[in-house]
Amino acid sequence: MVAAKKADFAGIGSELGVDPVIVRIMRNRGMTTIDEMRAFLNKYDCALTDPYLLPDMDKAVDIIRKKIADGMSIRVIGDYDVDGVTSTVILYKGIKALGGQVSYAIPNRITDGYGINESMIENAYENGVDTVITCDNGIAASSAIEKAKGYGMTVVVTDHHEVPYTEKEGKRIYVYPPADALMDPKIPDCGYPGPGICGAMVAYKFISVMRKACPDGEELISHGLMRELEELAGLGTVCDVMELVGENRTVVSNAIKHMNDSANIGIRALRKVCGIEDKPVNAHELGFITGPCINATGRLDSADMSVELLLSEDIKEAVIKATELKNLNDLRKGYTETGEKNALDYIRDNGIDKDRVMIVYLPDLHESLAGIVAGRIKERFYRPVIVFTDSEDGIKGSGRSIEAYNMYEELNKCRELYSKFGGHAMAAGLSLPSENLKIFKERLLNSCSLSDDDMTKKIMIDVPMPLYYVTEELTASLHLLEPFGTGNPKPVFATGGLRILSVRTMGKTGDMCRLNVADESGKRYELVMFNGYKKLKTEAEELYGDDGLTDSLIDIIYYPDINEYNGRRNLQFIVNECRFTRQDKGE
Repeated sequence: MVAAKKADFAGIGSELGVDPVIVRIMRNRGMTTIDEMRAFLNKYDCALTDPYLLPDMDKAVDIIRKKIADGMSIRVIGDYDVDGVTSTVILYKGIKALGGQVSYAIPNRITDGYGINESMIENAYENGVDTVITCDNGIAASSAIEKAKGYGMTVVVTDHHEVPYTEKEGKRIYVYPPADALMDPKIPDCGYPGPGICGAMVAYKFISVMRKACPDGEELISHGLMRELEELAGLGTVCDVMELVGENRTVVSNAIKHMNDSANIGIRALRKVCGIEDKPVNAHELGFITGPCINATGRLDSADMSVELLLSEDIKEAVIKATELKNLNDLRKGYTETGEKNALDYIRDNGIDKDRVMIVYLPDLHESLAGIVAGRIKERFYRPVIVFTDSEDGIKGSGRSIEAYNMYEELNKCRELYSKFGGHAMAAGLSLPSENLKIFKERLLNSCSLSDDDMTKKIMIDVPMPLYYVTEELTASLHLLEPFGTGNPKPVFATGGLRILSVRTMGKTGDMCRLNVADESGKRYELVMFNGYKKLKTEAEELYGDDGLTDSLIDIIYYPDINEYNGRRNLQFIVNECRFTRQDKGE
């Protein structure tokens, strides 16, 4: 589908000094005025939302400032994913720099489950902790926080998840934990204009206020340390798949700029062992290379390893820790491939490929990988997927959804079946007794109202653009629109009727290839497909015979890139989707 929003692309482009294609893409992202577009292009300097608009910010600052002054023991309790790890490090480093007596704890995914729990409260109490401050969790932890209050402890919650609720007579009744301060942008009617920020951003905003509120705070927390904490907030934002608009985009843009010479020794070490230390940082790297290594420890071991890496002060020790993380992530990749294959086998053997919500049960899958496998199956079938596996107390599931299906709300309708539950519109986690799985599946499928159109993946084309229009200058100017991600997707270009002249396969799997093609005028171009060659070749053979690809015509969805190799630069086109223009080759 082609986005068809109207504007004076040439006139606005002339005023902003950019190609009309850049204007068209910004218009497709919802911008209507020149001022909005100018601010979008000026991504490093946009003002952040006033942190005092977060609920209980002033109350939380007063509490922690007094606890620091009184020398009380403070414990940060985070979570085991990238957002939980980075928010833990932000709070720990910030409070420690201000002179606080601070420690941290991360729940174990297998033995503790998500977020703060009663055993962690007991441990904190036994260790003489006076005050607990949560990050990336806590808003749904009423029982654990009640226990802390029973011990006489002070609790501050910093979180970004949905507030739990029950429904009575069609009305939502929100359930809040009895904390001394609740700082969560998703608290209904709190007035914070951008609820889509991650836990690390909430933590970063809290420390930015503490820096100004505490005596000598701006000296104790230097500009250099704030830059480092901004890097961590940006990393958490990308890896928690927040929308890259508004203040999120500004923080991520600055984080990426700084990470090319990172102030954090752990990040530098991780980029080194991943072999990307000399490459420019981008959001894709954070989401698919750096971030997964940090995530892997929480999945297969203890996330304490990732916190220790980001707190490292010695580069040699950091490289050792980073190597461990990378090795764990490599191991995780292998487990994930096996899990995906087993999930596809389960779908085939149980005939559920047409179910509007796919419920997959893999008893032997490592429970930390259920969400990844669910995400992969969702992408393949484009419908909501929940993958269950055996756990100590029954079965545990992790779900991934599509735009038309609010998974949190739909699963909340069956809440009485679960022992644990949490999440948001696009993802959720739950635990339940194994005997409840059958009725859970029946109720979820019976209540699902997804249409065939809802479950049809739609690719929105920003600009139908012939390859001859693309220049190195235009390609370079696309960087003005970065960072790309949720809420600001990478631009999508399309063209058709390209004749394949030759094909060269690449890579270990044989699914990558380079295609030399020519347009209608005979001008030649180089296309690169990072996956999909096998599928394309099979379709060509079915249509045209053994030598089906050569001389066939294709339509492509692509993104231009500048390839630099041995001092030479040339334009190449990365193909994301491809189809045959017509069935009769040579027409």
